[in-house]
Amino acid sequence: MNRVHIALLLSSSLALAGCATMGGASHGGASEADIPPDAEPTTVTHDNGDVITQYRVAGKLRAVKVQPARGPAYYLFDRNGDGIVDEEGGNPPQTYFKLFEWK
Repeated sequence: MNRVHIALLLSSSLALAGCATMGGASHGGASEADIPPDAEPTTVTHDNGDVITQYRVAGKLRAVKVQPARGPAYYLFDRNGDGIVDEEGGNPPQTYFKLFEWK
């Protein structure tokens, strides 16, 4: 291997190591762990195969998990506790995808 290949391999390894240490919702990731433990799930399966699970605490919506028939699951959260999925200045709600998981 020449020096260019070694440098390229080293830089890509460092980039992957940085991604692996960024887990958690505070860095933009989301998972089942971000759903309050006392939340009551309600699941609805649509005709197209999409599965929507709403998580409520004391009747207020706290999180929504959407599992499309095709593709990865994604999450929508109510971070401020008002019972409405959060929006930012009229923009659509922030969508969180769980792309990787280490156990």
